[in-house]
Amino acid sequence: MRGKVRQLGIDIGMLPVGQKNCITDVEGVRVGHVTLDESLDDEGAYACTGVTAILPHGGNLFQHKVTAASYVLNGFGKTTGLVQVNELGVIESPIMLTNTFGVPAVTQGTLRYMLDMNQDIGQTTGTINVVVGECNDSYLNSIRACPVTPEHAIEALQNASHYKAQEGAIGAGKGMMCFGYKGGIGSSSRIVKVDKDDISYTVGCMVLSNFGHSSEFLAERYVTPLTQSTSTLSPTDGSIIMILATDAPLSSRQLTRVIKRCGIGLGRTGSHYSHGSGDVVIGFTTAHNIPHVTDQLVETRTQLREDHPVMNQLFAAAAEATEEAILNSLAQAQTTLGRNGHQVEAYSFQKA
Repeated sequence: MRGKVRQLGIDIGMLPVGQKNCITDVEGVRVGHVTLDESLDDEGAYACTGVTAILPHGGNLFQHKVTAASYVLNGFGKTTGLVQVNELGVIESPIMLTNTFGVPAVTQGTLRYMLDMNQDIGQTTGTINVVVGECNDSYLNSIRACPVTPEHAIEALQNASHYKAQEGAIGAGKGMMCFGYKGGIGSSSRIVKVDKDDISYTVGCMVLSNFGHSSEFLAERYVTPLTQSTSTLSPTDGSIIMILATDAPLSSRQLTRVIKRCGIGLGRTGSHYSHGSGDVVIGFTTAHNIPHVTDQLVETRTQLREDHPVMNQLFAAAAEATEEAILNSLAQAQTTLGRNGHQVEAYSFQKA
């Protein structure tokens, strides 16, 4: 396994990093992958894709929802469920990532998984809002063959754990590119401390990176080898999905303010949110357990004061964790072969 950029002597930002430097540093968050890497026929068709599942907690998400928000930097994407997330300010399903044409199958598989867990959905209560994000991996993956099935989504959910998540060309990131090199799944975390009150909050980010040309990558910001060859590849309709998790007690509106700062981390790497790019952030906080059913007229939730200095630290944490997660998606990925003999090289960071 290739090393994370921090192990190569590249430190991003000023805030301390979580124990695993992963989105799973936020207590309760789980991540699972299923990776497809196989020939589909004798004519060059190849499955080079997968599914990644992010669970805000290990319980029943429909019965115990979490405060959530989403923000679209550039809307050239095919996500599901974000309209309701922004309307109600909660997420009630796992967050699923896959390739563009895999969205229907992954939605169906996640729906089946949640229906099996909740016999009341569609019977004695309402329907469920499944959240799925995507990027286009068609350079390496035979996307028209639609190799992702509902069963793959269920398997990714069953694989989910609180351990340090695998990164690079894994799960939904198997066929993705970043700045013309191999990209995919990356993650990082930050700890925000409120010293006066002896309180700390964790911010974790996971990205599915699939954007940019090598000429856009701000390599001068990082330690890079002088002999690194320049890639001429760029993703088709390049995109990135950024998932931000925290345990800080934020309202949905406040969470929107925080996740907007993920765009700063993305921009620091060199992205300008191109015309054909789906740049989307989905965020949630585990601080609130919101029951699906209650007989209470009023519900009470805690939230941070808007003018407390900790908000600025959370903004910084979102930017720093996103930037490092993107770099980790590059550093962790390996050179990958795909359809019709297409190959995408791994990027080589020079160790300091």
